[in-house]
Amino acid sequence: MLSSVLVANRGEIAVRVIKTAKRLGLRTVAVFSEADRDAPHVAAADEAVFIGPAPASDSYLDVSRVLAAAKRSGAEAIHPGYGFLSENAAFAEACAEAGVVFIGPPPAAIRAMGLKDGAKALMEKAGVPVVPGYHGERQEPEFLKQKAYEIGYPILIKAVAGGGGKGMRRVDKVIEFDDALAAARREASAAFGDDRVLLEKYVLNPRHVEIQVFADAHGRAVSLYERDCSIQRRHQKVMEEAPAPGMSPELRAAMGKAAVAAAEAVGYVGAGTVEFIADGSDGLQADRFWFMEMNTRLQVEHPVTEAVTGLDLVEWQLRVASGEHLPADADAAPIDGHAIEVRLYAEDPDQNFLPSIGRLDRLRLPEGEGIRVDSGVGEGDTVTAFYDPMIAKIIAHGADRDQALDRMATALAVTEVAGPKTNLPFLRALVDAPTVRAAAHDTGFVDANAAAFAEGGVSDGAIAAAAAMLFAPPEPVVRSDGWRDPWSAADGFALSGSMERGARVTVDGVPQDVRVRWTENGPTIAGDEVPDDVTVAVTEGGIYALQGGRSVRVERLDPLEMDLSDLSGDDRIVAPMHGKLTAVYVAEGDAVAKGDRLFTVEAMKMEHTVVAPEEGRVASLAAAPGDQVAQGAPIVVLEAAVAEA
Repeated sequence: MLSSVLVANRGEIAVRVIKTAKRLGLRTVAVFSEADRDAPHVAAADEAVFIGPAPASDSYLDVSRVLAAAKRSGAEAIHPGYGFLSENAAFAEACAEAGVVFIGPPPAAIRAMGLKDGAKALMEKAGVPVVPGYHGERQEPEFLKQKAYEIGYPILIKAVAGGGGKGMRRVDKVIEFDDALAAARREASAAFGDDRVLLEKYVLNPRHVEIQVFADAHGRAVSLYERDCSIQRRHQKVMEEAPAPGMSPELRAAMGKAAVAAAEAVGYVGAGTVEFIADGSDGLQADRFWFMEMNTRLQVEHPVTEAVTGLDLVEWQLRVASGEHLPADADAAPIDGHAIEVRLYAEDPDQNFLPSIGRLDRLRLPEGEGIRVDSGVGEGDTVTAFYDPMIAKIIAHGADRDQALDRMATALAVTEVAGPKTNLPFLRALVDAPTVRAAAHDTGFVDANAAAFAEGGVSDGAIAAAAAMLFAPPEPVVRSDGWRDPWSAADGFALSGSMERGARVTVDGVPQDVRVRWTENGPTIAGDEVPDDVTVAVTEGGIYALQGGRSVRVERLDPLEMDLSDLSGDDRIVAPMHGKLTAVYVAEGDAVAKGDRLFTVEAMKMEHTVVAPEEGRVASLAAAPGDQVAQGAPIVVLEAAVAEA
């Protein structure tokens, strides 16, 4: 067994790897950036090494800094987690050159599966079913358009070097092809530095089913069954479960055999996931699934496999990296019940899920029978714009799917987050959606019902309840001899009617009127009673009203405060989120038409391009590419276009 391991990652996956490594007796080493000095993964490790500034490119993605940390700490091995350097073949080679064990597959396997076109060609040779399409070298638009016609619409355009839905477009008609191809190439070039694409037949009613594979260095590979990842938003996984609903023993065997063949075809070692698309229009069938890609690392959703198999996949990674054989019964673990995972993110579902940052003034995560929580943050920590906005993974395990969903619903009902906005209300609605409960969803379900999932909000009663905490009367005056000043008692008594007054507050910065009254039990709202599902959280960062998974910050409104810039008449175009201004497409004096690109902000692996809301002329620019900008900060000021006489 290895003696020490450096975890070249952060957040919940770093905490999770460190936990297992410690249980096995390994010395653990964490690395951290300037933004993560006080992060939980740093405290969890036996030793921690500083590796640079907050931007990932200058710290977690800097191969030389990570290897220098391994050398300094004497770490025998490096576990890359997922993301960052986990699927970087050059990093795996650099580890070998430095005499450090890379806990992952050989560099050749990473490269073989790294480009979608080459991987599909390799899988075809290995006898693995592949989605009909074109994944050749020719990239002329007219040639690709002809291939799309031959494949038959609808089709998918996908970036060769892509992932996470970037550089992907569905095309239903030939008239849409040119624009979709151009858009996919722009996005692929920006995200991966490679604008090449492939074409695939779009499977109607698609289900995303993946197989967890494991291989040792002695030539043995096994399947550890499937996970269903069909609930997605913009091609990003939202909820995962194991086993897949509707899975037959025949299909499980067929998929497992194909996945093992894929792993063997590239000489795989360690944990990997072979992802398939299945046609769910008539239920899952053994002859209706096709290879999509292979992720050459541990997956975010690995806990659901652990829950139903009772295995520790990180332990297996460490043992395989130590040269051990897989257990003789590695492929014989029974499936115990059903497990579901959701990802709690700092993102605003009311603003198209844009990343949200800030201090976690309140964080209450669930616990109880069948509940597991993997998190890399705690109350008081700050979600920054530098990294993935995940707050926690919540996993529910039950005897069957209904019990797992019920436990998840209960867990989400007691989860509380205040500070950044989160996708908690979306997750709560998702697990109770009748289509999800009936397992009748496919990969397009969430996007097709986006408006329904955005419904709801914090009620006026909840806001007034929080406001009551802001305007509570002062404590009664009590002298040393026990005499109490009756006029300072907060008992609701008044000479004319109840003790009630109007108040002006801001709710997440927006002014609002409320009415508050006082009784012998303290302040409450005027009018209706506080709804039963409301929580008022009094935190160091302020007072919040929490309801239905949402939270709003309620503050006193200073009547003397006024943003005079709003009176200037300028049309200020602001940053939609905190992040880095990566591009500005206009200059002062430029004329712009409605819909023209103005600038792009990047945060937490997401780019958002802002366009002109109307015709006008650029009066001024308030920031330049490379600047860090705050949400709501003005970037471009437009002045209305003046018609020529």
